Amino acid sequence: MSIEPVSLTLYEKDFEAFSAAIIASFRRYGFAVVSDHDLPPDLVQGALARTKEFFALPDQTKRAYHKVGGAGQRGYTPFGVETAKGEKHHDLKEFWHVGRELAPGHRYRALLPDNVWPTEVQGFRSDLYGLYGAMDDLGRRILEAVAHGLGLPRDFFEKGVAEGNSVLRLLHYPPAPFDGPNVRAAAHEDINVITLLLGAEEAGLELLDKDGRWLAINPPPGAVVCNIGDMLQRLTNHVLPSTTHRVANPAPERRGVARYSMPFFLHFAPDYRIETLPSCVSADRPDRYPEPITADEFLLERLREIRLA
Repeated sequence: MSIEPVSLTLYEKDFEAFSAAIIASFRRYGFAVVSDHDLPPDLVQGALARTKEFFALPDQTKRAYHKVGGAGQRGYTPFGVETAKGEKHHDLKEFWHVGRELAPGHRYRALLPDNVWPTEVQGFRSDLYGLYGAMDDLGRRILEAVAHGLGLPRDFFEKGVAEGNSVLRLLHYPPAPFDGPNVRAAAHEDINVITLLLGAEEAGLELLDKDGRWLAINPPPGAVVCNIGDMLQRLTNHVLPSTTHRVANPAPERRGVARYSMPFFLHFAPDYRIETLPSCVSADRPDRYPEPITADEFLLERLREIRLA
């Protein structure tokens, strides 16, 4: 399948058209593909190179950056830990999390853990935190289009995500026979507001369509795949769906090839109240979530479900 890409050049040239295309794709699939984005190519390539360097380190070296009791929120999470909600078998992946850097005395310091940085990989911090900032900016522009498409002010989400607990995840799916029952990433929905994904060119990413079929997502080279997360689904009373998706095991001819990707999980600030938008409630669409919840409470609830907390 091919989701029609939306060019980021429309953001400046014809914001109305950009918003309409983004919101239509999200309503239909829960996913959108953004082409012609302005993420600096050198930064993207540098971040990918540093990612590969880190995951090539010895297991003992990588595990030194695993924060026991940290719910996988920063630093390294080893292979065989994360397990999709409701699944018995762990995913076939290892990953690293980069979060927002906060100034001393910041009001969220007690809730957002500090980053850790591997000393073995030169340029890791500059490349990865540089990409973090660039993807954070891109995500906020996409949320402007979402807000406008929902009939809200363009800056509706700005305050809620400006200091959000957003995370850049570096993912490594190692080569393996993959004969099951484990899979690279079992069927799941994302926890956050929206996800921006780099690295979907290697086959495997699939979404569960409304008719129950798994549809492969095949974006153009370099494009960003974006999807709705559970926080935004809850806020919009399912007007925008958080679609189930997975990373399927590779075809036999690709089983010896590692897969790398860099998703950016854009989150609300920890104390943001996720409260159903009145415009998304009607007689035909009653409020599914009459009780509000903070973003931090929602996150912790879900982290327990996927065995990270």
